[in-house]
Amino acid sequence: MKAIQITIEATVNQSPEIVWDHYTNAKHIVHWNFASDDWHCPRAENNPVVGGAYFSRMEAKNGSFGFDFRAVYDEVIPNEKLVYTLEDGRKVITSFEKIGNTTNVTTVFESENQNPVDLQKAGWQAILNNFKSYVEQNNRLI
Repeated sequence: MKAIQITIEATVNQSPEIVWDHYTNAKHIVHWNFASDDWHCPRAENNPVVGGAYFSRMEAKNGSFGFDFRAVYDEVIPNEKLVYTLEDGRKVITSFEKIGNTTNVTTVFESENQNPVDLQKAGWQAILNNFKSYVEQNNRLI
């Protein structure tokens, strides 16, 4: 089955510099990188340079299930764009576009073959929504 390109996006009420920091800094990733309140991200490591590695551990809080998410960066333009390849070979592109006092974050990723496309989109969108909430709650615009 050929991979389908899925797009998710959110407008974050902060500058690209703050959005970038919260998206790429492991100390922040652990606070937003999960799709629902019964999951968490107990560990993350990130080296956002070409050839650098991304790792996060995502787990159900009750310990019933978990998985590692790993990727290697193919392109990095600070405050603007991240391109990485997942362990299974799928590509992910995330862009950060300044629009006035906000930053539009758009991610395009290739679907996998185990889950329905709408479920994949909903899960990734929920994580991006968590990211938006985390950034906005921790960095109020003045």
